[in-house]
Amino acid sequence: MRHLIALSLGFAISWSSLAQAADPAAASTEAPLNMTAIAMFFVFVAVTLGITYWAASRTKTTKDFYAAGGGITGFQNGLAIAGDYMSAASFLGISAMVFAKGYDGLIYSIGFLVGWPVILFLMAEQLRNLGRYTFADIVSFRLSRIPIRTLSALGTLCTVILYLIAQMVGAGQLIRTLFGLPYEYAVIIVGTLMILYVAFGGMIATTWVQIIKAVLLLTGATFIALGALHHVQFDFEAFFRSALEGVKASGLADHKKVVAENKDIFAPGGLVSDPISAISLGMALMFGTAGLPHILMRFFTVANAKEARKSVFYATGFIGYFYILTFIIGFGAVVLVAPNPHYIDIIKGTLNGGNNMAAIHMAHATGGDLFLGFISAVAFATILAVVSGLTLAGASAVSHDIYANAIRGGQVDERVEMRISKFAALALGIIAIYLGIQFEKQNVAFMVGLAFAIAASANFPILILSIYWKDLTTRGALIGGSLGLISTVTMVILSKTVWVEVLGNKAPLFPYKDPAIFSMTLAFFGCWLFSKMDNSSQAQKERALFDPQNVRCETGIGAVEASGH
Repeated sequence: MRHLIALSLGFAISWSSLAQAADPAAASTEAPLNMTAIAMFFVFVAVTLGITYWAASRTKTTKDFYAAGGGITGFQNGLAIAGDYMSAASFLGISAMVFAKGYDGLIYSIGFLVGWPVILFLMAEQLRNLGRYTFADIVSFRLSRIPIRTLSALGTLCTVILYLIAQMVGAGQLIRTLFGLPYEYAVIIVGTLMILYVAFGGMIATTWVQIIKAVLLLTGATFIALGALHHVQFDFEAFFRSALEGVKASGLADHKKVVAENKDIFAPGGLVSDPISAISLGMALMFGTAGLPHILMRFFTVANAKEARKSVFYATGFIGYFYILTFIIGFGAVVLVAPNPHYIDIIKGTLNGGNNMAAIHMAHATGGDLFLGFISAVAFATILAVVSGLTLAGASAVSHDIYANAIRGGQVDERVEMRISKFAALALGIIAIYLGIQFEKQNVAFMVGLAFAIAASANFPILILSIYWKDLTTRGALIGGSLGLISTVTMVILSKTVWVEVLGNKAPLFPYKDPAIFSMTLAFFGCWLFSKMDNSSQAQKERALFDPQNVRCETGIGAVEASGH
């Protein structure tokens, strides 16, 4: 562990020289080296590696590794959940959506938020009372272990990998803009650090990294939003009127197109042009939240159902506040950044570093070089923290669901299971680095939308039905969940995003970017139809187990106790 931390620090310290030497031609086109950001980034990395070292000494069992020993409080877990959810893709991507598309960026802001009442009122208590380490523990409570855990693990891995791509793209673009470091090098650095956090610190390190990052991000975003509103003396009417004027004065190609087509950035239709796409995107964001494996894992880190409900209550407050801030930051960038040639690549007609850098440029516009350094380091910390949580969820699916339960039938040594988790984290890190480089040109917020569609279609239906519908059987869950997973992945591949923009074909075979409205319907219909048709003896046993499960759901009797630290 000490050697690896020393190696990673040495790697980080050589970064600034590498940034200038690796690709002079590329570096010359980016912003000057920001020493404040680099210094703050080193401080954050040093602190988080220190936490990882501390956490490694306290991670003795699988319960410590997967669930931080169950010793996290509701408030701490609420901050950690908010940290997991307030990703770099949200911070950079949604601000960019509002900056480029105006009003339609609200679809992402509100869509990300409205899934939380579903978790608060329908799932939080049940998750804690039924689960242990992963959401597959809940689904397999009364259903057949091997097929259900295998399907749940596949749904988890697909969700995690897509979400990781978005984070990696955000990391690469951010570092390239700030330091002139080649995109590929930036992605490799992020991947290396996230492997260290997860492999050695487990859930304890990941949780505390998330808490620190959430506090820093909320503080930084608040300062930017206040700076934007201070520009108009906190007059909201003047703020939005200035945004309209900002579009007309903008040197960006996107804004010139809006003006040329006589469109209004406060009118809907700039991002989602038809009702099916709008509903499908909304469903993915709303129900996908309740199917994200790295979020669901956090309910097993608290002592009981009461703390689980507190977690969601606090998390919803923090997340709601954050998304209000991204909306203000997006329009603030239209007011302060778009008309300013300092932030514009005149030749390309784009923001320096692309639209995803709107929030970063806003930090400079409102707080100067020092605050730009702070918010850049915070944005980078955000990426590191979120990818760590995602990687832990993916590694848990491999080691706990597939290896320990599906392959070994629950008969496995804890040390072996933890070793498998660490190798899985290493493999996921390598996959994330490779795919992060391949998907460089994608909009990061849109990639998150794809991950949410899989979570909504493959994970959420079987999870919610296993908790509330007595007639759900293994056969129904397996076929319904598979339909959701396969149809989502297929539609995504055949959509414009992959079929045209990645594979180079002329026209998409599936006309919509967001498939959730179709894939979720298929999943629920498949679960219902094949459960109703299942009259096997196994199905009768599974239905009979629903009442004992419900008692545990409502009372917590038999739930896994917290061990604490």
